[in-house]
Amino acid sequence: MATVPVYCICRLPYDVTQFMIECDACKDWFHGSCVGVDEDDAPDIDIYHCPNCEKTHGKSTLKKKKNWNKHDTGQSGDVKPVQNGSQVFIKELRSRTFPSSEDVVVKLSGCQLTVDYLEENSFNEPILIQKKEGLGMTMPAPTFYVSDVENYVGPDVLVDVVDVTKQTDSKMKLKEFVDYYYSTNRKKVLNVINLEFSDTRMASIVESPLIVRRLSWVENYWPDDALLGKPKVTKYCLICVKDSYTDFHIENGGASVWYHVLKGEKIFFLIKPTSANLSLYERWRSSSNHSEMFFADQVDKCYKCTLKQGQTLFIPSGWINAVLTPVDCLAFSGHFVHNMSVEMQMRAYEVEKRLKVASLTPFPNFETACWYTGRHYLERFRSLHKSNKQPAPYLVHGAKIINGAFRSWTKKQALLEHEDELPENMKPTQLIKDLAKEIRIAEVRFWVHVFTAFVMFCKAIPPASPSTQEAIQGMLSMANLQSSDTCLQPAWNNSQAKNNSHTGPASKKPAGGAAATGNSKRPAKRPPKKPQKSSSVDSADMFDDDQDHLDACFKDSDYVYPSLESEEDNPIFKSRSKKRKNSDDTPYSPTARVGPSVPRHERPAREGARVASIETGLAAAAAKLSHQVHHSLKHYPIQYQKIILSSF
Repeated sequence: MATVPVYCICRLPYDVTQFMIECDACKDWFHGSCVGVDEDDAPDIDIYHCPNCEKTHGKSTLKKKKNWNKHDTGQSGDVKPVQNGSQVFIKELRSRTFPSSEDVVVKLSGCQLTVDYLEENSFNEPILIQKKEGLGMTMPAPTFYVSDVENYVGPDVLVDVVDVTKQTDSKMKLKEFVDYYYSTNRKKVLNVINLEFSDTRMASIVESPLIVRRLSWVENYWPDDALLGKPKVTKYCLICVKDSYTDFHIENGGASVWYHVLKGEKIFFLIKPTSANLSLYERWRSSSNHSEMFFADQVDKCYKCTLKQGQTLFIPSGWINAVLTPVDCLAFSGHFVHNMSVEMQMRAYEVEKRLKVASLTPFPNFETACWYTGRHYLERFRSLHKSNKQPAPYLVHGAKIINGAFRSWTKKQALLEHEDELPENMKPTQLIKDLAKEIRIAEVRFWVHVFTAFVMFCKAIPPASPSTQEAIQGMLSMANLQSSDTCLQPAWNNSQAKNNSHTGPASKKPAGGAAATGNSKRPAKRPPKKPQKSSSVDSADMFDDDQDHLDACFKDSDYVYPSLESEEDNPIFKSRSKKRKNSDDTPYSPTARVGPSVPRHERPAREGARVASIETGLAAAAAKLSHQVHHSLKHYPIQYQKIILSSF
């Protein structure tokens, strides 16, 4: 029977799971753990001598590095660029001052963070929860620590470990990392940030916040029986030692993220996802020396937010953030994509694809999640429309963004790149067509509802203030229904003119035909006209008049929406017979007076001119309209609601 070769000073057989290094003198192989050589350091060794050969051949020698400054620990006297994550960098980062996060972070109690709250106030700024009570979140007891993580997950599970100084990652058994964590002599700063434990025993003692489960596309729209399994992004364990640092990044798929610190503390550096900042981020991240540039120096403001033990932080989609661990820390987190940030999620996803940067926390099959969400939108919109209800504007806007992405992904030249993420039994062309139809229905219904209320508003109450006009314009803008000044302004002017015309008797129109009469006699009846065929010139004139009016209206690719002027003033809605009422063939009336027109003088309104019953009716109508508008505006920011409703 052949003997198994043994190696190293431990004289054990070869183990594929353990790193080994060859001695350049005796040519024997040694386990890195036995001779004190880390796998990460091996590429830097030029000539290696084992402990026995060191006595006769001297110590091992390192390779000469041209760019050693990339991992400079700060001990050299030369002035060199500082690597993000190095000791010098961490020391400088701790000493710097940043704008307080009080300006951007919203503080709530756990019970306040609900879907209704986010629908009313949006989810565009980070939210800090001081205590976990009310969040519907399950966390281990305060006595739970890193050794317990090993017991629940398993000591032999391979985890990605980040070398903070070098900003590189490698794999290590969880047991080995836990041993490092508890060691008193840490030669390196290592941290674990992507231990996803959904399939381990620890999943039973950790539950994400209820708001996350309510919003998550993966939790709500991804079928349990789908051939492609759900992305495992909901439960992460973060084990970070003091001075751990994660450089600036955007979560993959534009996902929002929640963090809860069980033990220790974390410091977040937060940058708003403005268009300018996102462009700067993409340029910085694509630079070959981005690890030597602190991204916060390139933007207008970077906010510092300290997350203490027992607190929970929610970071919205697209926010650019870096994380510093000032003390040893055990935390839990999770990623989720949702309906309230569809546009930002899609934008971040496009940035991610252009950068082509590998991440330790990817969001796998993001496009598949979008397809399932698109199907949900279609079913939900159909159900609401059948019940004569209107989907929330943010849902309609999100559906438009997703449907636009579907069209892009299914183009002939792009299909090959995206077809792998298309769910089974999904008909993309039909889904795109049906969803577009439901979106159009929702937009038209919403537009009609808003402008009907708007016209009633103009007719029943004094001329609106500029702030009210701005609020209505903002409401339309949020609904993605931009209206031009040429469409809105005639309505305001028309309303004000009508209000002025009803303030006195001098504004009454004569009851006659083309010219006003000076007596009370009724004008002679117009003899019936014989039907005539309109000439091509007349038809062309009519078309030109109609077209001129349409040019002043809001239009999109599918519909034309006439302006808000009343039907009697609108040539589009007049019949052809009414349109020719003032044409040149008006019969001669001997009772009509022809004379110079005299300018009318403004007269003050008479006291008590309005009948009490009319006032009562107007008040009732205004109250009813106020209720309708309040109901329709509930999904809009509170500042718009207050301005509009203050007018009723």
